[in-house]
Amino acid sequence: MSDSPALPMSERDSAHLPGHWLLARLGKRVLRPGGAGTTTRLLADAGIAGSDVVELAPGLGRTAREILASAPRSYTGVEHDETAAELTRDAIGERGRCVVADAAATGLPDAGADVVVGEAMLTMQTDAAKARIVAEAARTLRPGGRYAIHELALVPDELDDTVKTEIRQGLARSIKVNARPLTVAEWRTLLTDAGLSVDVVRLAPMALLRPARFVADEGVLGTLRFVRNVLRDGDARKRVLGMRATFTTYRKSIAAVAIVATKPR
Repeated sequence: MSDSPALPMSERDSAHLPGHWLLARLGKRVLRPGGAGTTTRLLADAGIAGSDVVELAPGLGRTAREILASAPRSYTGVEHDETAAELTRDAIGERGRCVVADAAATGLPDAGADVVVGEAMLTMQTDAAKARIVAEAARTLRPGGRYAIHELALVPDELDDTVKTEIRQGLARSIKVNARPLTVAEWRTLLTDAGLSVDVVRLAPMALLRPARFVADEGVLGTLRFVRNVLRDGDARKRVLGMRATFTTYRKSIAAVAIVATKPR
């Protein structure tokens, strides 16, 4: 394998880098809202073994490696950023492929996949873009195929619209990305409007930067490397503390959600 490629937006400084790529620069490898455990359960629910799997926005390729460990028939990543696609290719080697395309227009054939996986990417899209991506996932699935998502959720379903707006604005300021999480009911509606049937819904705490989750996801050595890198970069430290403060402020109203929906036969 080649040396590890650079991260996307590597030319940006720590003060202006989107939050997920900042955390990756500092050494964090699990960037999913529900942590590694939620990803593992999601993949088990989706039924990876023996399936043709498409992953949308695989990023660092960590979930891609876990998918491949579950013995799919094939793996295809779809990543819009060439630099990120190289990260995935580096992670999977010759065991799969990663194409550069938009998640809403993958160029993949109709009904060619048994499973489509997408994590922490729909949250970052507008409502219209979310609908286009879900419709594209449904198009690429065979009848009986599964769409597995792992995203940020607002709780409870009855959360006031003004609070939703406040949370979305707070997240956008903190992570430098226009995050638009939905309630669980809204995630369900997004999927059913695309003709899918929701089969599994799991909620988990959104504890991305809490110490216990950090160690569980990254291990002790990975956590120590991350802390060392944060301490060396004042701008990065300010950003990380700001993100953690935002997550703490809204901890009762945000969660991770994992959903598996099926395309009717």
